[in-house]
Amino acid sequence: MNRRRAHLPTRPTWRCAACGIAWPCSAAKLRLLAEYRTDRPALLMHLATLQAEAGEELAALDHATTPADLTARFAAWARPR
Repeated sequence: MNRRRAHLPTRPTWRCAACGIAWPCSAAKLRLLAEYRTDRPALLMHLATLQAEAGEELAALDHATTPADLTARFAAWARPR
């Protein structure tokens, strides 16, 4: 049985549970784009909510992550082109 970990965020560090890089990783982005393929505004609202949660949790860990960094990480990639 293949028991791969899902590409989901671990909290409060917001690293990918499967690959360990900053979430959303490439695999998570692809999954989210597929899941919300017919509703990009809903995807952006979902990502904005997660961005706000990540900002609070990372700030509590005393991370030097700026709001601009989080916007690029969570939402900029999902905007329609």
